[in-house]
Amino acid sequence: MNTVRGTRGSRRAGGTGRTGRLAATLLTAALAAGGLTVAAPAAHAAASDVVAKLPISSFSALTVDSAHQRVYVADSNLGYYDNKGLVAVYDFSGERVTTLTTPRHVSGLALNTDGSVLYVGSRDGVLRYDTTTYLPLSSVVAGTDTCGRSMAHAGGKVYHTAPYANSMSDCDTTLTYLDYSQSDNTWQRSGWQDHGKLQLEAGPGDRLMMGQPLNTKAPDPFLSVFDASGTTPVRTAGRRFADADGKGALNLKDMAFSADGTKVAVADAAAGTRLLDTADLSDAATGYPALPSGASASAVAFSGDGKYLARGASASGATPDLLLSPADPGDATAPLEFAFEGSLDGDRVAPRGLEWSADGSRLFAVTTNTAGSQYWLHVVQPPAVQYDARFTGAVTHSPAQAVAGEALAVRGRLELDGPAPAEPLKVTATRTDAAGTHELGTATVKADGTFTVLDEPDLIGEATYTVSFLGDLTHRPATDVTHTVSVGKAAASIALTAPAEASMSTGVHLTGTFTAQGKALPDRAVLRVERADRLGTGTLSSVTVAADGTFTIDDLPRTRRDTTYTVSWPGDDLHTGATASATVRVTR
Repeated sequence: MNTVRGTRGSRRAGGTGRTGRLAATLLTAALAAGGLTVAAPAAHAAASDVVAKLPISSFSALTVDSAHQRVYVADSNLGYYDNKGLVAVYDFSGERVTTLTTPRHVSGLALNTDGSVLYVGSRDGVLRYDTTTYLPLSSVVAGTDTCGRSMAHAGGKVYHTAPYANSMSDCDTTLTYLDYSQSDNTWQRSGWQDHGKLQLEAGPGDRLMMGQPLNTKAPDPFLSVFDASGTTPVRTAGRRFADADGKGALNLKDMAFSADGTKVAVADAAAGTRLLDTADLSDAATGYPALPSGASASAVAFSGDGKYLARGASASGATPDLLLSPADPGDATAPLEFAFEGSLDGDRVAPRGLEWSADGSRLFAVTTNTAGSQYWLHVVQPPAVQYDARFTGAVTHSPAQAVAGEALAVRGRLELDGPAPAEPLKVTATRTDAAGTHELGTATVKADGTFTVLDEPDLIGEATYTVSFLGDLTHRPATDVTHTVSVGKAAASIALTAPAEASMSTGVHLTGTFTAQGKALPDRAVLRVERADRLGTGTLSSVTVAADGTFTIDDLPRTRRDTTYTVSWPGDDLHTGATASATVRVTR
């Protein structure tokens, strides 16, 4: 169950549950000593997330018909060559509409341009269904498939892969062909083929993408983009990712075109989310932030309206399994995060388990348990609008006199329009001083909008604190606020204890304690000792302070009457100097 991103609501009949959760936060930063305070979470209204338990024990494909508001989920069921297939059909509210049962196992799914025909990959061909009546139409002949097809509709044709193996154990490395349908419901071999379970993805502008999963016969898998507008597919870009030492090879889990077709996002289990330029598959100038630590990329999808990118992952515990971010990689708005845990949610996003509605109003995510034997369909509705956010009032600090090496609290307030977030928001902070700009991490915004940044400045002089709110999918970023603090030296002090009277024969014994606040000294302090008597002033041997700050001084006075001992320390770059004196009456 999702324990960290919202509160589970009631369950409805038909296997569908509704949650109220909004998981809009910055990725949580670890707070080191001298870092940032964390406020207690506040409960607020949440974005909707509908969950349906799927009637499948394996998963092969997900496709969305926005014209009729239907979601299709295929159960591959490849354990035996004669197994029947199943396609579960849901509406956009998460209710199951019907179930299609096929004579043989089911793998890939594809829809034609207007959503009127559903294509279903089967062992001996490609099945066709009317998406209004769900009645079967005439099938398309295709090469025998024993391992599971991938399918895509591009350039007015249905493309499908055709892998064949004598044993299921050979499917990961078997030779797989790229074929396509013709107008007479026959199929044509394109001439493109390679080893492994090749994956297909259609994109705008009659584009087709083919990716190769990592396998023993493909240690450096490829990614290719084709122009599918003509009679035969023409490759326009291709790339392998390993370097000269064989490192950095693609470990493909999913791929997607951006809404305008100019970019390709790849879920790479090794590298995370790759963002590429479609024209040549080179790395985009600006990429997406890394997934949270411990999360391995499993799925990726752009919303049809061009606003959002959904990234699915395999992660444990409270680590997010699903992140919804702006599609623009230059937009630093914080993502919506979902962490799936347990029998009510699944444990992770299944590979290729993300699809959007065409208008971007809903994201459909298939999750699975750790064993991969149970599946769930999530229907997520991102917030439709964004509201303003701003810093209000004066930024203050305490204590009033900041000193190097001691804790300093910088306080302010963030004001939000619109609905309150489901979980506390975060602000980020930096300190700029003579040594440059230092990232301080994040601070939690409390329910009343206040936040506190804790820091330990380590240089004297001016330190300027800049606090930023990067926004989330509900709130726009706020204009940064700055606050300049004058940082002084930390205090040092000497306490000196001496006898009121001593004799020249027995000598003078003095004790003392040296204390330096702020940052610890790199070495033990060495104190200067001076003696002043009626014969003049002279310097005695220096004394080194012990580890506990104590010191002792022993001296044989040279004359009678008052003798004054002065102990001093000159200070350093971060500490003020200190001095102490004591006068002793000396007798014979």
